Amino acid sequence: MGTDATPPADAPPKLSVVVPCYNEALGLDALDRRLNAACAARFGGDYEIVMVNDGSKDATWEGIRRLAAANPRIVGVDLSRNHGHQLAVTAGLQMARGELVLIIDADLQDPPEVLGAMVDRIEEGYDVAYGQRIARKGESVFKRGTASLFYKLLGKLADHEIPLDTGDFRLMTRRVVDQLNAMPERFRFIRGMVSWIGFAQVAVPYERDARFAGETGYPLHKMIRLGIDAITSFSTLPLRLASLLGMVMGVFGMVLLIWAISVYFAHGTVAGWTSTVAVVLIMGSVQLLILGVFGDYIGRLYLENKRRPLFIVREVCGGTPPPPPSAAARD
Repeated sequence: MGTDATPPADAPPKLSVVVPCYNEALGLDALDRRLNAACAARFGGDYEIVMVNDGSKDATWEGIRRLAAANPRIVGVDLSRNHGHQLAVTAGLQMARGELVLIIDADLQDPPEVLGAMVDRIEEGYDVAYGQRIARKGESVFKRGTASLFYKLLGKLADHEIPLDTGDFRLMTRRVVDQLNAMPERFRFIRGMVSWIGFAQVAVPYERDARFAGETGYPLHKMIRLGIDAITSFSTLPLRLASLLGMVMGVFGMVLLIWAISVYFAHGTVAGWTSTVAVVLIMGSVQLLILGVFGDYIGRLYLENKRRPLFIVREVCGGTPPPPPSAAARD
């Protein structure tokens, strides 16, 4: 699949690499060096790198513009604000023109050198070669533990199988990317969406490195939000559990009511105000929990029905990109 010739400017490249960037100014040069080396080793000059600046607060966009000015294979995409990692990836996928598309984060935790092994699997006939972590360097015990718990929980709740210990680091064929771009939902969990699409998919084991520079763009609250998006996007089980819990508590309440009536007629009074208040608080909390679950799903319907664009592009620089996809994807 390698080539030494640079294709015509209007021809789609063999490979597009989508790189979402948020506050990654310190690591851009190392990313540029390693990523270009990995792409050139397999594709010669027949590739492009789409770097998406997701509303960074540091000099990330200035760095992307500098790299794009020095290398015509780099396309810089500047979003109007911080739309979030999943929508930044979506913006890059909308811009990518390659026959194959690689998604990789800018922090170099996912080694670009794994690209060669992924291409080997694609050449065997697979449509998706996804990175599967067998080790996580530089991560705390808490991060590894919560990640493991999340993937196991998601595997139990999701309506279809989502591979364990995988992120968005993956190589996909054009037909998979086209299907992914045609999916209009706002609350996107891309690794789950790719699994839902189907086709032949295979794992490529690798060791995840420590972050090269800067701080993570996924603090705990964003990880929780992503987890909620993942579960509610690919499972209605929380709704069924909420209904089941409501029925169980309803039966429990009826039993307590019968007990209270029998004690009243037997003794003339009902003792135990503390336990009564405790029961009321427990049942009230359960009801609020159930309302919260239903509210999250209803809120998603409300936001999806607004039909706003998924993202807005402020500026595109470098390369030979097509026009921006009209402030992104409408359904």
